[in-house]
Amino acid sequence: MPRIAGVNIPENKRIEIALTYIYGIGRPLSKKILKEVAIDINKKSSDLTQKEVNDLKDLIEKKYKIEGDLRRQVMINVKRLKDIGAWRGLRHIKGLPVRGQRTKTNNRTVRGNVRKTMGSGRKPAAAPT
Repeated sequence: MPRIAGVNIPENKRIEIALTYIYGIGRPLSKKILKEVAIDINKKSSDLTQKEVNDLKDLIEKKYKIEGDLRRQVMINVKRLKDIGAWRGLRHIKGLPVRGQRTKTNNRTVRGNVRKTMGSGRKPAAAPT
């Protein structure tokens, strides 16, 4: 299993897909990186030579902000929004959708499937004996 940026890359997948396991690298960036290093997109990650793996590591670590650094950057950005009292920061604090989605329905993902309506989660009436 090749290890790039502290992440084990799956061996049985194409390298284009395998690179997306690294936080901060999606499909378009993966294609761009492979084009720069001149590696075939359809090559399996288990078929990579040690030189190719080292080239990928060097390029990714020098040029792009990924994994821990990127997570830290995002966390700092959210903290800044909370500290200045911005609307988006308040939404983050309350655990509600930040980007203008409706909240009357369809926000179970953000809230963690909390059901707050009258009939939901009600126990059935006890049967008379």
